[in-house]
Amino acid sequence: MPTLLEIAEDTGLSGQLLVAMPGLLDPNFNRSLIYICAHSEEGAMGLIINRPAENIDFADLIDKVFTPSNSEPISLTAECSTPPYIHIGGPMESGRGFVLHSADYHADENTFPVNDNISLTATLDILKAIANGTGPEHSLLALGYAGWAPGQLENELSDNGWLHCPANSDLVFNTDIDDKYSLAFETLGIDPSYLVSETGHA
Repeated sequence: MPTLLEIAEDTGLSGQLLVAMPGLLDPNFNRSLIYICAHSEEGAMGLIINRPAENIDFADLIDKVFTPSNSEPISLTAECSTPPYIHIGGPMESGRGFVLHSADYHADENTFPVNDNISLTATLDILKAIANGTGPEHSLLALGYAGWAPGQLENELSDNGWLHCPANSDLVFNTDIDDKYSLAFETLGIDPSYLVSETGHA
């Protein structure tokens, strides 16, 4: 499965949202909303943005990552007024963290701009910046990611496993996580209760 850096010359669905069809029953993706970070002939990579991780929050994560044994300990400051929710980003590399964020934060070669408004950073420095209040205005932290081999996502779209629609920052970073899936269908002007399909497998 290709990594983000291996998906060169982004095309297609980069910066858009995948919306799981109601008939997609795979527990990894049922009722999921995925922000596509990269999509090309080499494959695709994205993050589920409506599946919060259970039993862990940003403060817990900071404590686990920045322990005295492996790093200088840090803690949330008063400036960290809106710590990001922790999400299950997908079934691949579940121990790896990715921060999807507004484009006001950039860490040189460590930040991957998806488009003019949203970027992706996967280094510890952005966690420190968020904790001390110097991070991006909007952010979403995901553990793991969703990945597709060359041609796999295209086949799943042809099999009616997914719909896709333009992404906007309000929907991506909306804290009303339970409403994101239905809001995506509203963006498409579709009532999901009328959809009946045979779906592929992600």
